[in-house]
Amino acid sequence: MDHKVCLITGVGDGTGASVARRFARDGYRVAMLARNPERLADLENELPGSKAFAFDLEDLDQLVSVCRQVKEKMGVPEVIVHNAVRATFKPFTEADPEELERNFRVNTTSLLYMARELTPAMVERGSGAIIITGNTAALRGVPNYALFAPTKAAQRIFAQSLARELGPKGIHVAYVVIDAAIDTPWTRVPFNPDMPEEFFSKPDAIAAEVFHIAHQDRSTWSFDVELRPYGEKW
Repeated sequence: MDHKVCLITGVGDGTGASVARRFARDGYRVAMLARNPERLADLENELPGSKAFAFDLEDLDQLVSVCRQVKEKMGVPEVIVHNAVRATFKPFTEADPEELERNFRVNTTSLLYMARELTPAMVERGSGAIIITGNTAALRGVPNYALFAPTKAAQRIFAQSLARELGPKGIHVAYVVIDAAIDTPWTRVPFNPDMPEEFFSKPDAIAAEVFHIAHQDRSTWSFDVELRPYGEKW
């Protein structure tokens, strides 16, 4: 219980894993939430003091149970990074409407459940940070995003509500829009593996910025943060 705790959702092989490594490097014990048990087991072995929780974030009862386990076994998180995402990219006339509800549950409702379970103790302590990773879908809708963009827009507005309610109580809430393709093996394939480096954002660089935001001085807290590679057109 002597080490600070960082809870991260969506610990995949890109941003989530990089964020976990960055906080662990600074001495945090990292609670890692994701669906893939094999990947989580590898990271748990790599990062001293970390603990893996493999489950689907759509299961909100399980999420509450995991949050309680983290508090009891690791301590109240100093930092929460909500990086999990569920998306549907289809024309709205072809996609199953149920996908909208499932996306909303992972992207937004799970954040509500975590905040309800974890922030009272953070407020009692008087410190902490909640960082949410988003993308440009939180700011605008485009074709084939009709079942995804509304959930990210709602996520950002909910985060803003949290920021304005929890900020005066010592909890920093920030929303990070990643306006980029993130450099992972599974993103390079659809975009073309021969795309130049300036097309991609590096997971380790994103993680460094998330870490920085979580440790900003109280006199200069950010809420909206936009990240994009220097070659991105916007």
